Amino acid sequence: MMLMWRGCVQLLALVLLSVGSASIAAYAADAALQEYPEVLAAEVRASGDDRFDFDVTLSSPYDTPQRYADAFRVMSKDGSVFGERALFHDHASEQPFTRDLYGVRIPRGVRTVLVQGRDRQFGYGGRTVEATLPGR
Repeated sequence: MMLMWRGCVQLLALVLLSVGSASIAAYAADAALQEYPEVLAAEVRASGDDRFDFDVTLSSPYDTPQRYADAFRVMSKDGSVFGERALFHDHASEQPFTRDLYGVRIPRGVRTVLVQGRDRQFGYGGRTVEATLPGR
């Protein structure tokens, strides 16, 4: 009876290990195929005359010193860029991560902006976030 129980436990451990390995392998494959960082969130605060501060949360699961999210930008829907923040190193130990961009001047007629991330290898693209400017 004890031998049969030990065999069941070993079998269960092997099944769980193989399922976990498959999940890790699938995640790694997805990360390798992902060309751009994803913008997960953008918080906006008014900071003065047509100026706004942004806290932007990005995720880049492929973060290595060779390839990582190296910038984000705030822009209009027609592509006019109002501000950009360069990121000078990978953020492998903190995923997702949040960085700020202060004092972005945005013309009065603009009510919403897009926030987009940039990959060191592929450039700008990927999931963006649309943010409404407070007070507009």
